[in-house]
Amino acid sequence: MLRWLVTTAALSLAATPLAAQSEAALKAYFEGRTVAPKLAMPGTENGVDIYPGTARPLDYSRYADRLKDYGTAIKAGERVTITKIKVKSKLIEFQLGGGGYGTFGDETSSNVSTAAAPKTRREKNLEADLKRETDPARKRAMREELDDLQAEREREDARNRSAVAEAQEHRKENIRQRRLESGSRFNLRYADRVPPDALTPDAIMAALAQYVDFGELRGSTPEHSNTASRPASLRKGMLLQEVDAFLGTPVTSTERKEGTLKVIQRKYSAPMGQVAAEFVEGVLIHYSVTSE
Repeated sequence: MLRWLVTTAALSLAATPLAAQSEAALKAYFEGRTVAPKLAMPGTENGVDIYPGTARPLDYSRYADRLKDYGTAIKAGERVTITKIKVKSKLIEFQLGGGGYGTFGDETSSNVSTAAAPKTRREKNLEADLKRETDPARKRAMREELDDLQAEREREDARNRSAVAEAQEHRKENIRQRRLESGSRFNLRYADRVPPDALTPDAIMAALAQYVDFGELRGSTPEHSNTASRPASLRKGMLLQEVDAFLGTPVTSTERKEGTLKVIQRKYSAPMGQVAAEFVEGVLIHYSVTSE
């Protein structure tokens, strides 16, 4: 009995490293190497779902919807780096060129919010005084002044709405652009769990053979590359932290209020020259580059 328990415990302890070693082996074999998908890849971390061993491994209707919703991040036939292999309980993630936009930390909302311009103290006082005033002439003058103050507040709200609309449009464009630059992935999905015989390079290449051109990968040596996420260029709609990551620490930074909007102006010293950037609610709206 004791021998049986010891044997069982030993087998149990050995089981965990085997799963970990399988993922580690897949990472060592695939990550950093290049392949070419045979179909366009959608710009989302949802990627393309493949169900190996089923009558219909790819749901083309769902695939088409993702292309329509998120655009094409990787063109058919375009060579791209395998950036990550991840084994989970019921799926194997085969990530390409970054794995797709929408993972933790990616900005997916284009909303830029702002509050309505508040009533000034003078406007509040006039509203209170107007209720108590009995003289018709004074009451008329107070009403005219109050109308002017309300009209100015409405004009300020209109200016703010225009600035917010511009910021939202730039942010939408930035998200669209980043989707096209963040790669995609294949998700090999299984009904109950990932079978042990699926955790080999040959099994993965067989499951994806219809959708990926592996070229000479099978017998080649992995070529590792730097896949650090970094914007490809400066453009309107980038978030403030993205611009800082791209240009480095600003030389100067000032902040002001435009009505209820927070406007930040920063200057950077970069290889391209001196960059002056203006952000509205954290979204890059304008920038200019001058030689230093």
